[in-house]
Amino acid sequence: MADVFRPLVSEILGVPVTARIGRVSAIGRGTVTVTGIADVAALGDRVALGPTLGGEVVALQAEGVTVLTDQMAEGLTLGAAVRLIGQAGIAPDNSWIGRVVDPFGKPLDGKPIFRGPLMRPLLSAAPAAATRRSLGERLQTGVAVFDTLLPLVRGQRIGLFAGSGVGKSTLLGKFARGVSSDVVVIALIGERGRELREFVERVLGPAGMARAVVVTATSDQSALVRRRCAWAAMAVAEHFRDQGMHVLLLADSVTRFAEAHREVALAGGETASLRGYPPSVAPAIMAWAERAGPGPEEAGDITAVFSVLVAGSDMEETVADILRGVLDGHVVMDRKIAERGRYPAIDLLRSVSRSLPFAASVEENADIAKARRLLGAYDRAELMIQAGLYSAGSDPLIDDAIQVWPALDAFLAEDAPQEGITGSFLRLQAALTPPSK
Repeated sequence: MADVFRPLVSEILGVPVTARIGRVSAIGRGTVTVTGIADVAALGDRVALGPTLGGEVVALQAEGVTVLTDQMAEGLTLGAAVRLIGQAGIAPDNSWIGRVVDPFGKPLDGKPIFRGPLMRPLLSAAPAAATRRSLGERLQTGVAVFDTLLPLVRGQRIGLFAGSGVGKSTLLGKFARGVSSDVVVIALIGERGRELREFVERVLGPAGMARAVVVTATSDQSALVRRRCAWAAMAVAEHFRDQGMHVLLLADSVTRFAEAHREVALAGGETASLRGYPPSVAPAIMAWAERAGPGPEEAGDITAVFSVLVAGSDMEETVADILRGVLDGHVVMDRKIAERGRYPAIDLLRSVSRSLPFAASVEENADIAKARRLLGAYDRAELMIQAGLYSAGSDPLIDDAIQVWPALDAFLAEDAPQEGITGSFLRLQAALTPPSK
């Protein structure tokens, strides 16, 4: 009987008993000054301005607090009542699996939803470094290149660096359906509104949604809501991790999270100094990423895939450079590869999985090294080969690379066979074998 009433009890406990009320004293473009709550408000507190408008405290002064609103403040008047809500949090529940929610835990699929018994902070700390386990076993992903050349292991955090329109969402959908995990948490940060349903119904499909929680904030929502989406998704993942589950977190994208953080930071008075980004963007990204990974001994793990939008495959771009330094691997998707029709459009030579060499056997590492060596040789000689300037027999390695390149390039586009990792390596070995003359 207790379980029957648990959702109702959680909802009742979430109703505030008292509230501190302030008043709007000044209204600017995007920010509002509120008096009457400066002595009790804290940075990051949520406030309610009227019946529908929300906001967050982004700066504190003795004479009042600066609030950044969730939406445009048109219609708000001087003297309007402002209710202090307090620190933001989210209360995930196991019943959220299969659901689509916003960063506040409200349903977006038209069905009722209950909050969980525990309100989790959005900005919780990562597990203590000394208590975290090492990376775990290799995971079957459903994609041949990740089952072999770029292995993904339990608790690993990788970055997916790609421009727009090169198949990033499709690859994330394959991960959601194919990677071995108990739960999948997907953060869609600043996505176009029309793409949400398409991603849920076509990319994920019923099989993907059956074990997924989708947390989304569309591009038309405020920077506060978009930034909160990333933190809320991580808190949902931590909810399942703390129950001993293995969670796959797919975050799309870190770039939009950084852009949202920049808007909030600039509204709070921070200056832009890092190629247009405020200094706080680096610790914000790193603190968010560090929360994923292996858990402490008594908990589960969060295996994370963070996508990064890079213009022109520029890996030195600010967000890409920050994130690459804290992850356990990075995967680069190249537009030129996508334009010639090979998906996933992964540039293997620029991609690295830091789970190697420990995630593979001696024989498998030898196959991986051979594939990289042959692809590298072909890449260096490609212009000569296409121009007809290369003479067969000039370089034995290039000769071998020319023979195996069609099969090896086709292998990079394959889905994993039913035999899983073992079957993928057998197909890799076949691709590495020159055709008989």
